[in-house]
Amino acid sequence: MNIKQTQLKNGLRVLLIDTKAFPTLTTLLLVGAGSRYENEKNNGVAHFFEHMAFKGSKKYPSSFIISSIVEGLGGVFNAFTSKDHTGYWIKATVDHFETMIDVLSDMVLHPLLKEEEIEREKGVIVEEINMYEDTPYRKVADYFENLLYKNNPLGMDIAGTKETVTSFTRKTFVDYIQSLYQPKNAVLVVAGGLSKARRRDFESASPDGSPKPLTQNQASSLSVFDDYLNVIEEKFSEWHGDKKINFQKVKESQEKPEIFVKYKETQQAHFVLGYRAFSLFDKRRYALSVLSSILGGGMSSRLFIEVRERRGLCYYVHTGKELYQDVGYIATSAGVVNNLDKIKEAVKVIIDEHEKIAAGDLKDEEIKKAKEYLKGKLLLSLEDSINIANSFGTSLVLTNKYKTVEEVIKEIEKVTKDDLISLAKQLFVKKNLNFALIGHFKESKFEKFISL
Repeated sequence: MNIKQTQLKNGLRVLLIDTKAFPTLTTLLLVGAGSRYENEKNNGVAHFFEHMAFKGSKKYPSSFIISSIVEGLGGVFNAFTSKDHTGYWIKATVDHFETMIDVLSDMVLHPLLKEEEIEREKGVIVEEINMYEDTPYRKVADYFENLLYKNNPLGMDIAGTKETVTSFTRKTFVDYIQSLYQPKNAVLVVAGGLSKARRRDFESASPDGSPKPLTQNQASSLSVFDDYLNVIEEKFSEWHGDKKINFQKVKESQEKPEIFVKYKETQQAHFVLGYRAFSLFDKRRYALSVLSSILGGGMSSRLFIEVRERRGLCYYVHTGKELYQDVGYIATSAGVVNNLDKIKEAVKVIIDEHEKIAAGDLKDEEIKKAKEYLKGKLLLSLEDSINIANSFGTSLVLTNKYKTVEEVIKEIEKVTKDDLISLAKQLFVKKNLNFALIGHFKESKFEKFISL
């Protein structure tokens, strides 16, 4: 894998990653903008604008034109919004790179934001919110973060509320774009078989407008990345501005376990149980990855065996981590049989496994297995250029640096048994426990149990 990082004069960071594999690539534009930069009045605007970028731009004035061009290349495209960044991507063959970058840049830099499209899309967003409300295994994660960060924008839902999104006007989006969509707050990643491209046979236009062929010396001196950088510079050099609002940092203070229960008639109870951790800048993040893998990282993990296989209490159970620029957490989610005693049994088993590790109950072979699991997942993910672009790009846009695959694997290998036990002792403290559940139960049913 050959990587080149550079920066345009306007401050846009560019990351070119040549996998030397198939002649396909992903072009991904990441912006350091998400729902944690919002407030109670414009909650949901980051996600809504992500939709509006596909509704027409100066050069490509409708969603049909945009989709027809990309799909006409045999490509696929999409976007996503998170709490702290937003991404827009197109994946196609390398010989269509110029068109990909032209469409992507025009969508984000020159959106039309037509009033009629905004009004029409309000209905789409409301239905998306309804879909999440009807998907409890997904929605419970929102409730968990609402509970953790209830007095901060980080605790607000990415999609916003029906009340906020239906109140947006064109000015809402214009103000939002001006506050965050700046080249210095963005990263452009091009990842895939870059060297599989046929290098363009001209460097610039002659005075009469015809292509000017490269000399043999010029052609041999060109890097595999030069042609891509020339196109990127041409499409993004006009992007200017350096104003950027900051997010409100979380002030964590928890003295006892916190509970949130949403009463809903469901066939299965869905819950998230977790503990506060630390930010993505913390050196212990690799130990946290190994710890979460041991607990609930796969079908041979402790919680999968104890909660599902031995007791038959759930269909899914998984432990993961979420780290932001200032805070983070480790949490286990599960869909459990809709019976109060069975839910309490599942919760007790999960807490017991946390406490066992904190007490030193940890085997060398399960640590080794967890590390191999993480390394394998990482390497397998690199088979797809969208995963490569997203992994490297997200790290760069949030931390202004990235680690190579070899460096990440080294960090995972360095984690020791003592590191894991020490971390478990620090994190798995009862007062830092948080519990969110969706099911046909009342909150009072869990208060005494969780507080034990």
